[in-house]
Amino acid sequence: MDLSFALFDRRAPLVELPSDLAVLLVEMTARQAASPTATIYARSARVRLDSPLFAPIDGAFNGPVAKVMMQWKDE
Repeated sequence: MDLSFALFDRRAPLVELPSDLAVLLVEMTARQAASPTATIYARSARVRLDSPLFAPIDGAFNGPVAKVMMQWKDE
């Protein structure tokens, strides 16, 4: 399966979004970001840098899977 991107063809005409759609998307994004729900979530979702998420006890993000991978590598 080829997942690479096709080369950009400079001869092909460019396709532009209608300006009304672009304005609508910007307005919708701004409203969502300024909504009460978004602001409350942004305040509550702060993660401390000394959180155990960034320094797991076993040194891996998923200890059991890391052990299986190490055993598989040694086989």
